[in-house]
Amino acid sequence: MNFLHAILLGIVQGITEWLPISSSGHLVIFQHFFNITQPVIFDLFLHLGSLIVILIVFRKDIQLLIKGILRRNPNYIRFLIYLVIASIPIALVGYFLNDLIKSIFVDIKTVAFSLLITAFFLFMSKYPIKKTNNLNFLNSFIIGISQAIAILPGASRSGLTISTGLIQGVKKRETVRFAFLMFIPAIIGATLFELRNISQITNIPILLIGTLAAIISGILSLKLLLFVIKKNKLRYFSYYCLALAVFLLIIAYI
Repeated sequence: MNFLHAILLGIVQGITEWLPISSSGHLVIFQHFFNITQPVIFDLFLHLGSLIVILIVFRKDIQLLIKGILRRNPNYIRFLIYLVIASIPIALVGYFLNDLIKSIFVDIKTVAFSLLITAFFLFMSKYPIKKTNNLNFLNSFIIGISQAIAILPGASRSGLTISTGLIQGVKKRETVRFAFLMFIPAIIGATLFELRNISQITNIPILLIGTLAAIISGILSLKLLLFVIKKNKLRYFSYYCLALAVFLLIIAYI
């Protein structure tokens, strides 16, 4: 991997990690068509970059959560419990099935079908089952299941978690805040899990430049997504996912 590859993959990761179009799916696509691969250590640094993006963009919400917990505010303590509950599915799937999924389902057919799932959820986010529904134990766990499903390449973590919350009728602001804050334990867990495969860190300048590219593009794309959600246009991304899925299926079966 050279500097150009690192910057390109960093930008792709930064954009697709937050926009609901699947970062893992796009990395598989780039690998398939351009024969560009990323080492485990680079993936680890990209996870750290994603964590930095969340800490920057949602710093006020994180500060309020920490202060609320320290002050034993029941609302914030309850919110923390919901985050823990939502993290259980991804922890179980990541620990027991992560290697299996990566070894079996990393191809453009899987990406295509997973993009179809993402497109469906994004489109249905406009049509909640309930008009108003506060965050609770059940819907937080269901949102967590969506995050676990997103381990499949092509299934967007942001797309599935946010759409799942909106479909259940959870308030938009609460859904967005919850969906992105639950990324923090998931990203930390994924980072610690991948550390077991790291023997040594090399090419530090390349790693840092790729991570910086991911952070800058990630902040911009996340802010764009928040704007799109505010304007109730999240379902528009379903058209992109659908078109890309159809394209990949045509390529796969020709």
